[in-house]
Amino acid sequence: MIMKEIRFVDVGEGITEGHIRKWLVADGAKVQEDQSLVQVETDKAVVNVPAPVDGIVRIIAKEGTTVHVGDYVALVGTQEELAGAKIMTPQPSAAAPAARTITQAGAAPSQDEAPKKEIMATPYVRKLAHELHVDINGVSGTGPNGRIVENDIRASASKASAPRAAPKFSEVLEESHGEGIERIPLGTTRKAIARNMEAALSIPSAVNMELIDATALDGIVRREKRRAMDDRKVKLTMLPFVIKATIEALKENPNFNASYDHERLEIIRKNYYNIGIAAEAPDGLKVFVIRNADTKGILELAKEIQELGGKVRDQTITLDEMRDSSFTITNIGSLGGGFLAVPIINHPDVAILGVMLAKKMPVVVEDMVKIGMVLPVSLVFDHRVVDGAEAVRFTNSLKKYLEDPEFLEML
Repeated sequence: MIMKEIRFVDVGEGITEGHIRKWLVADGAKVQEDQSLVQVETDKAVVNVPAPVDGIVRIIAKEGTTVHVGDYVALVGTQEELAGAKIMTPQPSAAAPAARTITQAGAAPSQDEAPKKEIMATPYVRKLAHELHVDINGVSGTGPNGRIVENDIRASASKASAPRAAPKFSEVLEESHGEGIERIPLGTTRKAIARNMEAALSIPSAVNMELIDATALDGIVRREKRRAMDDRKVKLTMLPFVIKATIEALKENPNFNASYDHERLEIIRKNYYNIGIAAEAPDGLKVFVIRNADTKGILELAKEIQELGGKVRDQTITLDEMRDSSFTITNIGSLGGGFLAVPIINHPDVAILGVMLAKKMPVVVEDMVKIGMVLPVSLVFDHRVVDGAEAVRFTNSLKKYLEDPEFLEML
């Protein structure tokens, strides 16, 4: 048997690091091929890493640590192979995380174990370095064969005496308040959210808002809710109807079901309808994807929303269940608040629809003011791809379908 090295591999989606969330086996345990060994939390989801072969596992990356693509996580082999394996972890530099290498006992020393290079400098230069408080070990020589000369020492001293940069805001806070502040490291998901939000700033976006008379829709949901729960064990809400109406609006306005290719300056229209749904997880917002939503009925959509939303909340959602959206809906109303809001586009989509909380409000029906159920929505769109007029046409289409009892009854 040949010892197998288990690394954190590139899982796609631009993921470069993961967090060792939980080991599913003990160090030194016997494992079987394809048995799940460890849960690694990435920007998107929790990934289970399996054993490549039968053998004994030796854990390298401990729970709670961060690993980068290519880092070793564990070894699997025989007792003899594991006893002969040596793990060397060099000190990390300021610019990069520590890299782990694995060699067999008795192997030649690595570059990290090589002796320090000899400092070549005359006694005068060494004395000058001492007088100017310059660490000669950190000076690069420009003389013959790398010899350190007088100018090297003086140049290094000049850099050291240069005015220091103004202290950072956080440093000022620490100096002023000491223990009165607390630093909280971002979790894996929150780091991803921060990066995505920064990337979203590069999208020139605009928003169109609309109020939809959802009185008929509310009546249908109330009427069918009990039957859906009794027959299918599914909680029926307005959201599946909004998804179906959105798909019809996308068919009439296909540039919203697209992505933007910045390099080639092209719109990539998508002839499939994979609807992303933003959901709140314990560690931040995530988006699960209902694939081919146009082929599914209302109760099928309701069931998938319920199942995938549950996976987000208990953190068992997979990467495949969060990939390849063509348009995203964020159901802000499900949180119990919000009248009008401006959500941020879920890259690489071209637009996102924010659905607020439906509330009883005055509506005008045939010149008569009545109390109805009003559903506010916000459409945020990439202005490089679509214009305001197209956004108005999209929300008008959405409004047309959601206010039409005959259309809603057919779904």
